[in-house]
Amino acid sequence: MYKNIGMATISHELDQIAISVKSHMLLKQLLKENPNLEEIMRNARNETEALVGIRNWVSEELIKNTDAYKFYKREVNGPEAFKKLTWKDCASIRILDYIDNAGREFDDLNLRGEKAVSNPIKLIWLAATYGTGGAKPYFFKDMLQLFRQFSGECTREFPSVEKVEEWMSRWCSGLDPRIIKLREENRERILKILIKKIDSGEIKDSKFCFEKGMSQEQKYLRALKWWKDKLFHLRFAVRSPDLLNELLGNSLDPDTMKLLYEAEKKGIPFFVNPYYLSLLHVRVPYFAIGVDLAIRHYVVYSKQLIDEFNYITAWEKEDEVKPGKPNAAGWILPSSYNIHRRYPEVAILIPDTMGRACGGLCASCQRMFEFQRGNLNFNLHKLKPHQTWDSKLRELLDYFENDSQLRDILITGGDALMSSDKSLEKILNAVYEMAVRKKKANEKRKNKEKYAEILRVRLGTRLPVYLPQRITPGLVKILKEFKRKAAGIGIKQFIIQTHFESPMEVTPEARDATKQLISAGWIVTNQLVFSTAASRRGHSAKLRKVMNDIGILNYYTFSVKGYMENYFNFATNERAVQEQMEEKIFGNVPEKYHDKLSQLPNEPELLSENILEIRKAADRPFLATDRNVLNLPGVGKSLTFRTIGITRYGRRILEFDHDPTRTHSPIIKKMGKVIIIESKSIGEYLAQLEDMGEDITDYESIWGYSIGETEPRMPLYEYPDYEFKITKEYTNLEL
Repeated sequence: MYKNIGMATISHELDQIAISVKSHMLLKQLLKENPNLEEIMRNARNETEALVGIRNWVSEELIKNTDAYKFYKREVNGPEAFKKLTWKDCASIRILDYIDNAGREFDDLNLRGEKAVSNPIKLIWLAATYGTGGAKPYFFKDMLQLFRQFSGECTREFPSVEKVEEWMSRWCSGLDPRIIKLREENRERILKILIKKIDSGEIKDSKFCFEKGMSQEQKYLRALKWWKDKLFHLRFAVRSPDLLNELLGNSLDPDTMKLLYEAEKKGIPFFVNPYYLSLLHVRVPYFAIGVDLAIRHYVVYSKQLIDEFNYITAWEKEDEVKPGKPNAAGWILPSSYNIHRRYPEVAILIPDTMGRACGGLCASCQRMFEFQRGNLNFNLHKLKPHQTWDSKLRELLDYFENDSQLRDILITGGDALMSSDKSLEKILNAVYEMAVRKKKANEKRKNKEKYAEILRVRLGTRLPVYLPQRITPGLVKILKEFKRKAAGIGIKQFIIQTHFESPMEVTPEARDATKQLISAGWIVTNQLVFSTAASRRGHSAKLRKVMNDIGILNYYTFSVKGYMENYFNFATNERAVQEQMEEKIFGNVPEKYHDKLSQLPNEPELLSENILEIRKAADRPFLATDRNVLNLPGVGKSLTFRTIGITRYGRRILEFDHDPTRTHSPIIKKMGKVIIIESKSIGEYLAQLEDMGEDITDYESIWGYSIGETEPRMPLYEYPDYEFKITKEYTNLEL
């Protein structure tokens, strides 16, 4: 009770805060454009009368479209119902959802758990009546756009395929000869600096050193050979701001360096290998201004990340596991950090090997909270498997063997390919033996009582991007041999799941590494993290095309996870819907080609050719086989949401439903909907794009996207059917 009184007091205090001059100007424009709104606000004696007046006005309009009114009342839902909504309907539904949720309080983890209150109509009334309410300009900008959409003044015009291709053409790939030339210059600069440091004794390494009497030219030629060695890049990875700046030709500005020093002082690790560093521009070419930003923003930390470090919490609740207790999805796990699980069919295995590390540290890493705790680090020599690992691995795989529903194992980390060949081969052999035992145990079970057998094995890795030198003939041999054996016992899908963030990461080295992985008989799929820089018009579409060109299938496009620490890289979910509806749509694969798509894994060695054949036949610039989704902090992935609130700062509050197209833990029946408060407003996001050189008029329709629908999963990614019926009973589940 005391807490509620306290919150009421705080809310009342905020209501007394005067709005700024800019907010007044936007409010004046809002009321001038909407005489009905102004009349309601001027005549309302209190916020309740304002809410009732707006509800009556908007409801009268929405009810004219029966289908839209049923959607608002949640009597119908799904993609077909969504398609029947007009642009004005979407605005009407949002206004009514705002009214239905007026006064609701939410825990805002962007503000370390402070309460957020949504009551936009009240804020407009307070501002119009008293000039108070404390609402910021970005709030009024959002309201202005909302009522323009409702009045019909603002309509949505879909871009043409020609326009999308024009946007795509702005983004170079790393296979552009001009970009290759720049990277060669970067490599030369980096190597010469490292040679100098070895000569001076500043850097000492028993493997990478020079004999006495070698000339500078001989040393450089030796270093060029080292460049092809993965160990060189790991040993010489940048771990400090000063070395980072030096290897970038001292091109970082003083403000950036000040931030990086703060990050170092706070204990945020640096780990950027020389190869990946060579992908960043030092001198910006006239033909490729800003094209490396999606890469740069993975390397250079933001102020928000530095400010929030030590306060970061796990985004996905399942990541917090207490021994002997079920995780947030209800699953009992044998280890608090080796196995992660959300769904009935699949679990993640994180080995106690070098696979717990990565080839670099992404600024938006979802496990930054583990770096904060010290559970993750880049002390690579300490991550070699101990003698006890073999027995522990068996125990972990017993979990998969004795689970009734698990049929998919994703080995990741960290990064699965950071494990040595020997360690990885041992893990894969153990997976094979587990799958054999599970299959054999099923022989004693009756039909409809059988357990799910292993159908899919995946390796999660960013090394084709961060460190393509890791993809060697020895690794390919291990992968090829595992597939040969595993296919013989009924495992049907073998997938390398990687993460290219930008077409600029597709270098000749990355292309050749991908080709080697495909030659092992595994398909390669990509998961893009839809960061601010990657969300620019045409950028993701171009990446999909470049992925297809080198034989990679697009799998997921993820909204950035996390709270205020990832503010800088967070692109709003409204932009994810806009990209899905206005750009990715031109890569949608007609249903008549779905069977052909589903056959692609059967001929992995011909992936590039077969993808190109489908693109030509379907007349598509790329194949949009991925889904735009957010990994929910509850359970699962989804882009099915409605915008039900907005804060004084203009940050929208989204209410997510779970993805209805896939199987979830039964716990979701108890969980209900998931609330997400976005860490930045639409206005802040657009301002950030403008700072990146974007014409924000290209993004005007983003304001109107307030409803999302999760795309259906492509049949290509479905599990194959068994020749028998498995049990419906769950094991390792406690609700």
